[in-house]
Amino acid sequence: MRGVSFWFMALAALSATIGMAWGIQMSASGDHSLAPAHAHLNLIGWVTMALFAVYYHLVPAVAETILAKIHLAVTVLAVVVMVPGIVQALRETGETLAKLGSVLAILSMLIFLYTVVRSRAA
Repeated sequence: MRGVSFWFMALAALSATIGMAWGIQMSASGDHSLAPAHAHLNLIGWVTMALFAVYYHLVPAVAETILAKIHLAVTVLAVVVMVPGIVQALRETGETLAKLGSVLAILSMLIFLYTVVRSRAA
């Protein structure tokens, strides 16, 4: 695995590791109030990025494009903004980051949808 595929998978594994540690911390403390943020880290950070990695690995010509690199950047930014934003929203200290992260996450998925459909036509 190389390039965009590698980075999606490496960041997915990092997200899973952080998510697991966070889950253990929540369990040990008995405080599960941030579970929605933890779940989003696992779903978008681990599962979604791992699926993107597999797709780009299976379709290497698409992984070589500038759009794939933009996709990686948008996805990483979505996770980095959304997860702390959800924490802020849950703590009632603001929702701006959660909203921005959500927009970035759907933009990431739209880029992926476009990529998949476009690669089918090629």
